[in-house]
Amino acid sequence: MADLFENCLKQLDIVARVLKLDAGDRALLSSPQRVLEFQIPVQMDNGEVRRFYGARVQYNSSRGPTKGGIRYHPGVNLSEVKALAFWMAMKCAVTGIPYGGAKGGITAAEQRLRAAGVEVHRPPAGHPGT
Repeated sequence: MADLFENCLKQLDIVARVLKLDAGDRALLSSPQRVLEFQIPVQMDNGEVRRFYGARVQYNSSRGPTKGGIRYHPGVNLSEVKALAFWMAMKCAVTGIPYGGAKGGITAAEQRLRAAGVEVHRPPAGHPGT
């Protein structure tokens, strides 16, 4: 499977050529501002403690606070989360929304967590992290 973030950088190269972006702007857009990776320990109904990988990427906050939801999927990895945060930043910029892009990811299927008795808390609608 192709690396999603490498694909984003290829897309950025194409757009940079078309828009004649200078090297400094291209460099600024080629990496996220902040990356946080972590492990979340969760006690399951049977008493077992499982650790789930998580990541949060804040790609660019030059337009305002970063926004982007959380992807729950067993195959989530840092490259995917960086790509989704990049695309959120571009979507906000192109549509004129005064937010930067971000995304989170956790290596667990939300439905399986709920079935195992784990409460999945989400921020309220309109919260900058959604």
